[in-house]
Amino acid sequence: MSYPILEFDPTREAFIEPSRVIQPRDFPEHCVICFFGEVLEKIVRQHNAKTLVEINWESGPHRVYEIEHQGKRLAFFHPGVGAPLAAGLLEEVIAFGSRKFIACGGCGVLERDIAVGNLVVVSGAVRDEGVSYHYLPPSREVFAQPAGIAALENALRARGLPHRQGKAWTTDAVYRETPAKIAARRAEGCCVVEMEASALIAVAQFRQVTFGQVLYGGDDLSGADWDNRDWQSRTQIRESLFWLSAEACLAL
Repeated sequence: MSYPILEFDPTREAFIEPSRVIQPRDFPEHCVICFFGEVLEKIVRQHNAKTLVEINWESGPHRVYEIEHQGKRLAFFHPGVGAPLAAGLLEEVIAFGSRKFIACGGCGVLERDIAVGNLVVVSGAVRDEGVSYHYLPPSREVFAQPAGIAALENALRARGLPHRQGKAWTTDAVYRETPAKIAARRAEGCCVVEMEASALIAVAQFRQVTFGQVLYGGDDLSGADWDNRDWQSRTQIRESLFWLSAEACLAL
């Protein structure tokens, strides 16, 4: 039996090719992809951010902003939630002109010793989502780019922040993270679970742009019962992670 998700087509140009339907603009080379909406709202307000473009999807407008940081131009945007939207927005921002990306977000943890706020630089991801299979041939995992990992680790060391490299389990189905799957992913080395990493890594590889990602420990899936740990309330961690990502991105 043939499964459509495994029918990879290596054709470089798609029927709707971003570079053909999007006109390049004067975009910064460096761009932070940030999943923290309240942090972006604060930065836009306090730093008088410029709107570079408003990308309209059926879910509403998605704005890409620009500020000056460390004497350089820096773009940033919220990628939505889930691999399809995040990958689609990344495609469009690449077509507009950005080339170097650092993403920051939160994640569920599969190991109890990853406390709320502990930082994990994504070293790779198990591809348990659908988007990456349209960008790369089928494989169990996809691996992060050394340049992205190095930029993040250098920024973390410069700030004296403890962290670890770790493999993510990227899944589309939040409500199908079963005990058996959690155990299996942990056994193959995944320490965190989230919804976008493998897709973003795959898009970046396909488009030959630079990408790295850092996550902070959020809700806990390592025990017998789920523990939310009030992870989304950690405002200081979230804001600090944006600025760390900006620093790492500008170093690329």
